[in-house]
Amino acid sequence: MTATAWQEIGERVFVLRYAFLDQTIGVVVGRDGVLLVDTRTSHRQGRELLDDLRHLTALPVQVVVNTHRHSDHCFGNRVFRPATIWGHVRCALGLTETGDEQRAWLAEAMPDLAADWRAVEIDPPERTFREAATISIGGRIVELRHLGRGHTDGDIAITVPDAGVLFAGDLLENGAPPSFGDAYPLDWPATAAELIPLAVGPVVPGHGEVADRSFVERQAAELQATAELVLAVHAGNLPVEEAVALGPLGPDATRTALERGLSQLAGLPP
Repeated sequence: MTATAWQEIGERVFVLRYAFLDQTIGVVVGRDGVLLVDTRTSHRQGRELLDDLRHLTALPVQVVVNTHRHSDHCFGNRVFRPATIWGHVRCALGLTETGDEQRAWLAEAMPDLAADWRAVEIDPPERTFREAATISIGGRIVELRHLGRGHTDGDIAITVPDAGVLFAGDLLENGAPPSFGDAYPLDWPATAAELIPLAVGPVVPGHGEVADRSFVERQAAELQATAELVLAVHAGNLPVEEAVALGPLGPDATRTALERGLSQLAGLPP
């Protein structure tokens, strides 16, 4: 197992943290089946996750939820069929539109695993929603919410009310800066702030260690400060390099946020 041991963070809610991309996968165990949060980056990694899941429970995976459209969260989808796969409508659309491009990027970035990436069959969620949805899994309720644009235009938050657990996907990242590659830096702070009242117990980021409400508050504030730097540069009140140096999320993430945010303010296509 190329991961830490399963950790129970709430009543029959578990996480497993993988070394590859430091990704944190979630499982909600119901009476007769389980709900899986995200499926990793390839069919091989998906099968590894399925094998690791057998160390936890023999119950079948009945439902998969993709937190957003990026490869590391949904390229393992096909392995878990015939489970029903849920995601935001723009997660499904974005995966359909960009899946081949993401696969090609992976093959170029990690050529030693190119065979794994080429073998991926793009399998988008077929159950989609725009604002909110409720899933029943073995007598338990799991709630899905789209709180606004952030890391992508289709991120969702997942709450398990009877366990007080929040899965935030890549709206939050612990141990590394949030990724702004196709993000919405000016929208993201308000979306992250919407997570705060949902953080009543353990908070699971898409990558890194399980956190709590104070972490959500801190990262929301860092995202807000980053957005303010974008606006200051756009207004001509701050040079780009000074903004990069001031960024609370580090120079690389701040520079990408500036490039992305300034392009959006200029009306360029996302």
